[in-house]
Amino acid sequence: MMKTSIEEINGKLIATLEGELDTAAAIEVEQALQPLYHSDGREVVIDCEKLEYIASSGLRILLAILKGAKACGSTVTLRSMNDDIKNVFNMTGLINLFNVE
Repeated sequence: MMKTSIEEINGKLIATLEGELDTAAAIEVEQALQPLYHSDGREVVIDCEKLEYIASSGLRILLAILKGAKACGSTVTLRSMNDDIKNVFNMTGLINLFNVE
């Protein structure tokens, strides 16, 4: 089961992803993360500490958020990825597109 939440802290939009972002969860997650597509210059932080798995559909969502954020002059930071998730980003080359903490 996938859980997502978004809160604004010190002017940053912080999204927390928890669970497995697989194809089945992607539609629901995409709807939940809609506010991140229009960040209006606010920094976007995606907390991946509790993210256990990400499918290509999940990567597509994060890329769409990045594209929308950059269009608004925002940055997107991926925080606290576990080694498995980080490996997916490394293998796809997407690691270079995001700020990573």
